[in-house]
Amino acid sequence: MPEPVTADALLIGVGDLGTRIGLRLAADGTDVAGLRRSAHLVPGPIRGVAADLTGDAPLPALAADLLVVCLTADGRDAAAYRRTYVDGMARALDALTRTPERAVLVSSTSVYGDAEGLLDEDSPPSPARETAAVLLEAERVFAERVPGGVVARMSGIYGPERAGRLVEQVRRGEDPDPARWTNRIHEDDAAAAVVHLLRGGPQEPTYLVTDDEPVTAGEVRAHLGGRLGVEWASADAEPHGRRLSNARLRATGFELAYPTFREGYAFVGG
Repeated sequence: MPEPVTADALLIGVGDLGTRIGLRLAADGTDVAGLRRSAHLVPGPIRGVAADLTGDAPLPALAADLLVVCLTADGRDAAAYRRTYVDGMARALDALTRTPERAVLVSSTSVYGDAEGLLDEDSPPSPARETAAVLLEAERVFAERVPGGVVARMSGIYGPERAGRLVEQVRRGEDPDPARWTNRIHEDDAAAAVVHLLRGGPQEPTYLVTDDEPVTAGEVRAHLGGRLGVEWASADAEPHGRRLSNARLRATGFELAYPTFREGYAFVGG
């Protein structure tokens, strides 16, 4: 059997967002360990622990006061999602030798499917895709195995290394659905929100992690076009889709470094 792993904080999944979360936790001296298939890819001071959640090899016994589940599937279909987010997560949670004091599962607002209008945590999930249905199932598994845990449903995470496709679309003048409402959270704010929920006061079971201003896709592209020096004129159409409220997260005292897309995309052009 692998050696047991004990830490102040444990990351189940250390991809890009998990790394950002772990580094924030470690910044004040917290002992952070992280499970990843390739442990050498985990940056210090996070302690990398080699673990393949979708394989058959036994996992080490795990113990931590703080727990973050932040996984990334190895494919985009429902089967890949189930291997990672449901079965893989369940294997890791079953390896816990005690219930963490605080725990957060990183999920997605895609569980709301094609719902229209202004949504919050009390809006019923209605997944439109199989992958989103798997994420909702993962939330249920997490709630069963980690009593008192918190689900953080992320809207569209963005940042300098995630903006390439959008920027190229703007350069080419592409605007496939300008009237669609979009919801975003900067990657730094996404990581900060998880740490905040780990260390905050009394909590609700679910939080939407999104910025202060839902905005149409056309308005975002027009703003980026201005920063890039690209002439832009979006079609005038009735907005459609969902707008997400972050009122519950804000009520905990969380402060956004990038409250809207304007601050968040300041790295573009200029």
